[in-house]
Amino acid sequence: MPFGLVSAWKKRRRSKSHDQIDPWTYKPVEYWQLEDQNPSTKRHHGSSVFTLREMEEATCAFTEDNFLGKGGFGRVYRGILRSGEVVAIKKMELPTCKEAEGEREFRVEVDILSRLSHPNLVSLIGYCADGKRRFLVYEFMHNGNLQDNLNGIREAKMDWPSRLKVALGAARGLAYLHSSSAVGIPIVHRDFKSTNILLSANFEAKISDFGLAKLMPEGQEMYATTRVLGTFGYFDPEYTSTGKLTLQSDVYAFGVVLLELLTGRRAVDLNQGPTDQNLVLQVRHILNDRKKLHKVIDPEMSRSLYTMESIAMFANLASRCVRIESSERPSMADCVTELQLIFCTNSKGLGMAMHTFRMV
Repeated sequence: MPFGLVSAWKKRRRSKSHDQIDPWTYKPVEYWQLEDQNPSTKRHHGSSVFTLREMEEATCAFTEDNFLGKGGFGRVYRGILRSGEVVAIKKMELPTCKEAEGEREFRVEVDILSRLSHPNLVSLIGYCADGKRRFLVYEFMHNGNLQDNLNGIREAKMDWPSRLKVALGAARGLAYLHSSSAVGIPIVHRDFKSTNILLSANFEAKISDFGLAKLMPEGQEMYATTRVLGTFGYFDPEYTSTGKLTLQSDVYAFGVVLLELLTGRRAVDLNQGPTDQNLVLQVRHILNDRKKLHKVIDPEMSRSLYTMESIAMFANLASRCVRIESSERPSMADCVTELQLIFCTNSKGLGMAMHTFRMV
């Protein structure tokens, strides 16, 4: 990767510019994007600029009928653009003390998603920056986020093949970020979790929310910081104790999501007793014990749609992803390969079981 991209990025962060003095001054997306001197690096798709009036029209003035949910950045609404396209519109709503932080996340989101294109990353349609108002416009995902499908508002529970499909899609998305194929520098998502995995009508997984994403320094596999960012329950123990952010920090969070898919439980459940609130601590010791593995399988899953062989392989992968030492975790590319094998193992096992059933 040429030095120009990283140099420009670092220079922008260090500069005492008017942008830092007044972070609410509107600037077009071209100003936020990295200055890439490498002609071979292509921007895959553009981001449209919308007006405040268009945002209000799309959501019928942000009526509660179009309200989809609320996150750390603000409220999300269903909208219909003038073109007729159905979208999800994220409206920034933060207290004054967090506005500057929200502005930084907003710019990182636009910056990164305007440069990336992958089937397992949510597509940024555009944005609106009007005065202090900030909106992000995404493709609409009909099945919401993963957490709601596992243990939230969704009535129909996901079967095992669907969960394997989601795990594989999310793994492919993270592997793409880590591969540096788009911008020449590996990207750490830093806030990978089940609520940031959105699902299409066909349960295709797409990773969202890149406000905390970090481009790794050129030629380095680690970034040292004194400020640990992310979500409790998904924190890499090594990152929290040393401040050293690596690609393996995402792998740990991915392992937590695998455990959510396996158990149907939340990463952190404050309604449980003090010793049972953290999912990793709750199940880690039995993930490689086949005799006890049945205790952690989500009872909502149909027994006829999973094989114990695939469950055991999946649990083993999850256990390695959440190891305390980052060097002992697999890469996301390895996770993709293993999940493909697990998916095939389950399909073949079910096929043999159905054949045996028909023969009886």
